[in-house]
Formats: sequence, structure tokens, C-alpha cells
Amino acid sequence: MINEKKYKELKKIIAHLEEETDKVKKLLTALSTESSEEVKKDIEGNKKLLKDKDLEQKVIGEEIIIEGVFNGQLMIGADGKQYSVPANYASKSKLIEGDILKLKIDKYGNFVFKQIGPIERERKIGVVINEDDELMVMAEGKKYKVIKASLTYFKAEEGDEVVILVPRDLPSQWAAVENIIKKETIIKINESK
Repeated sequence: MINEKKYKELKKIIAHLEEETDKVKKLLTALSTESSEEVKKDIEGNKKLLKDKDLEQKVIGEEIIIEGVFNGQLMIGADGKQYSVPANYASKSKLIEGDILKLKIDKYGNFVFKQIGPIERERKIGVVINEDDELMVMAEGKKYKVIKASLTYFKAEEGDEVVILVPRDLPSQWAAVENIIKKETIIKINESK
């Protein structure tokens, strides 16, 4: 006999997952202006991130627990699906490509992410640039995408110096913002010399 209450709760969770999937699809549609080569690179990059990882997906009581790898914007779950990571959480936690996350989906469909396996990081100093109305960071001759929320938090502008975190032994397109040095501060320091 089916437990009616648990059945309804599972239907809510499924509805929430479908809603999140729709959000991801909309995001992908918005990103469709990227060339198909870039999309293929992202897919291949996600496959590389998942390769040789011992990730779990399980149900404990009324919670679904999925482990996955952060790709700079999303978590790629052990089930191969993409899960939206809140930008504020990713920025505050300074998540970088390759970090291992755990996602708990409770009986009400709430998503709770936790970083469980940070990878080795490397600091780089770069400059905020504007490319096609998108703020990015140029460091050591390479452009890095960054989560907009982290730049907004620091009130970053084009020309500001920025300290970023990137994976030490993994090529990446994305970086986490650790700190910003406003260009006005740089100008004042140079003027005082």
C-alpha cells in the first residue's frame, strides 16, 4: 500500500526538480549565442571533471543526496544532470571548477549545497575587463569568466585589479574572485610614489 503523504511529498520534489531543470534549459537557451564549439568544449570539460570521481547519489529517509562536481556555474551530479548552484553561495564559498559538492534535496524540495571536496587552488592577480558587456578577468594573458555576483559584491569596475582563485592542476575557463583592489586606490598609490 502506498503511503499517501510520502507520495505527495515525492511529487513535490519531482515538481521542484522539473522547475530547476526548466531554469537550466532557459539558461542554456540564453547561452545559445555561444558557438557550438564552445558548447562542445563545456560538455567535454564537464565529462573530464566527472571522470575518476567517486561520487554518490542516494536516498536517506526523505532526503535525496547527490554529489557532483562544480563546473564554474553549475554542479554536474553523479547522475550526469546539471544543478543550478546559487551564485551567492558559489561566490561566498569561492567555489572553483573541480570542487566537489553535495546537494541535499529535502522532502519539501529545498536545495542545500555544501562544499565537501575543495581542490588545490592557485592565486592569480588580474584586471577586470569588459568584453561584449560582460565583466571578465584577464590574468597572465588568459581571460577568465567570473560569477557576476562576486564582482557585484565587491562593486568591481573595468580596470580594477582582482585577486582570483583557479584550479592548480586543471585548465579552467572560470575563476573565483577572492578580492578587489579598486583602480582609484591603485592611482592614489602610484601618485604618492
